[in-house]
This record gives sequence, structure tokens and C-alpha cells, in this order.
Amino acid sequence: MITSYLQFQQRTFYLGAAIGAILALTSCSNAPEHEKTPAPVKKEWLKEIPKTPAEPILKPIAPEPIAATPLSINENVKNFVHKMVTLHHFNERELTQLLESAVIKEDILKRIAAPSESLPWHKYRKIFLTDARIDGGVKFWHDNLDALTRVSQETGVPAEIIVAIIGVETGYGKNMGNHRVLDALATLAFAYPPRSAFFTGELEQFLLLCQDEKLNPRDPLGSYAGAMGYPQFMPSSFRTLAKDFDHDTHRDIWHNPRDAIASVANYFTHNNWQRGQPIAIPATAQGLEYKSVINKNLKPDMTIERLAQLSVKPTESVHTNVIVKLLAFEQLEGEDLWLGFTNFYVITRYNHSPLYALAAYQLSQEIKQRKTF
Repeated sequence: MITSYLQFQQRTFYLGAAIGAILALTSCSNAPEHEKTPAPVKKEWLKEIPKTPAEPILKPIAPEPIAATPLSINENVKNFVHKMVTLHHFNERELTQLLESAVIKEDILKRIAAPSESLPWHKYRKIFLTDARIDGGVKFWHDNLDALTRVSQETGVPAEIIVAIIGVETGYGKNMGNHRVLDALATLAFAYPPRSAFFTGELEQFLLLCQDEKLNPRDPLGSYAGAMGYPQFMPSSFRTLAKDFDHDTHRDIWHNPRDAIASVANYFTHNNWQRGQPIAIPATAQGLEYKSVINKNLKPDMTIERLAQLSVKPTESVHTNVIVKLLAFEQLEGEDLWLGFTNFYVITRYNHSPLYALAAYQLSQEIKQRKTF
């Protein structure tokens, strides 16, 4: 239904555009070009982004050759506008105009339906454990050594973990996403029913974020899911956990890696990172009894002593009363077993996939071993 609707909208758009172009040429050869999006709404929190001496906090977005259709102002959208007006005192006309400038993107709907976390471990790992990403992590660490050292000392979150998270998320800022956050969140809030409630909430938080930070909601760029900046924070995480490391009144996770570093560490401390404690260790097993205790709940729930009764042994010495989570990761032949401690669980609060957490942890160790400073 979504694809058919998009195709119909595209055919209508192209036919109208062609007719319009012919009429324009016959009437006035010097007619000025019009922008593809409506003019910005005149409101304090929709003004252009304040500039620093170096550059704007956010760069203007470039047009994207992606199948899209304007957001229809249907009952769901009207209900959302009513909520924002009633609860947060937004201007109804201006907010409606803003949402009318959002577009529903077909490629976002395709991406959300096929996340990387659906891959088996032996394929997923290859995406992130590469020489380029390891070397990039060493360089990022070197370039931001002072900030990483200070933040790590203050929070207890190891520098290599912070670096690895930013490496997994955006390749150290090289791939922060090229979708307007407004479009991504509107698409998933109003055209993706399975997670509409979640993304409607994130759209609400995004608009409040723009109000807080005095950003134009049409400008911020992010992933297909609306995640933003070096650490790919969702709007709700940005509002509660993003940090202004430099105390320059901007929490700029798009262009300031120091703000991003502090924000990642704050995310982990907020989720109860344990200073100086282990993250994960490999394990071995005899027989298949262990399979009865592997499930989707990622929180540590079993002692080393209990796992020993299932013929599971850690590859390193661990006290028998320590609580861990037994996790299995699919290889081409068989599977790898790992024991996740509380800090492993904390990483899964960043992304609820054990594949993600293990990739980030292993990348952090590779980066730490390769650095020479």
C-alpha cells in the first residue's frame, strides 16, 4: 500500500511539474527558481541556527534524489499537532506548516524493516571489526586525547569504550546520516504503524529539542531512524543526556567531538556503568545443557556457580557468586559463548542488540591494543 501510494504520488508530481514547466517557459523566461521546501516559519525557535566564528552548528541540507511524498495532514497528524499545542503551547498554524514541509520517504521504510542486527554474528562482526575502523579509532583517540582522558577519569567509562561507540555509530563522524531528522521521524511516526507510538514520541522530543537549542527543525541531519550526530542520539536521549563539554551554551554533537565524547559517557553513567568492572569474557561449554538458559533477556541473571552446573566455564577466573548473562553468537560453524557482566548490559542500553554490544566491546579492545601513545 505504501509503495503504490508513493508511486501514484510520484506520477502525479512529475506530470504536474512538466505542465508547470511548459507554462513557465511560455510566460516568462526570466522567472526565478523556487526552493523545493516552503519558506521557514517565522518563529523564535525556527530562526536560523546561531553561527560560531568557524561555521554554523548545522550545515544546510542538500537535495536528495530519493522517492518521497509530502506528509498528508491526516487525523494522526492533527492529533499530534493538538497535543503539541495543548501540552507544549506550540502555535497550531506554524506547526502545521512545518509538518507540511516534511516528506514521507520510501527508503526509510525499507531500512527500518531490515536492520543490520538481523544478521548472524559472523557477518555482523565483519562490518565493524576492520583495520580502517580500528585505525580510525586510534586517530580519533589521539586527536581528542585531552577530552577523552578527562571524561574517562570523571565518569569511569573507559576511553576505548567511548571511542568504539562513536566508531560503530558513525565511523568517528564520517557518516552521521543525510536524512533530515524531521523527515525521518515524520515518516516513521505517521507511515510506519509498528513503531508509530515510539517515533511520535521522538518527534515530540525533537521539536522540543529544537526549541531548547534554538535550532531550525528543518536543518538537523541524521540517520534513517532520526538518530543524530557523532553518537547518534535519538531526540529523547539528546534532551536528557547530551552534554556541553566546552561550556559554550551549545550541545553540539554534530560538529564538536568533545561534546559527543562527554555525551556518550553521560549516557553510560546514567545507565549505571560500573567503574573498573569487567564487560564480557568468552566461555566454553560441554554438551548442550546451556541452551536452556539462553533467552532474549539481556540482564545478568545467573551466577558462575549455576553455569558450572550446566558445564559452562569462563575462560578467565571469576568469583562463583558473580552474576552474568550467558550469550551465544552464531558463527559459520557452531557458536561463540560469552559471559556478559553488568557493564555489557549497560552497552545494550545504547542499542538493545547483543551483537552491537559485543562488536563495540571487541572494537574497543582492538583500538586499545593498537594505540601507541
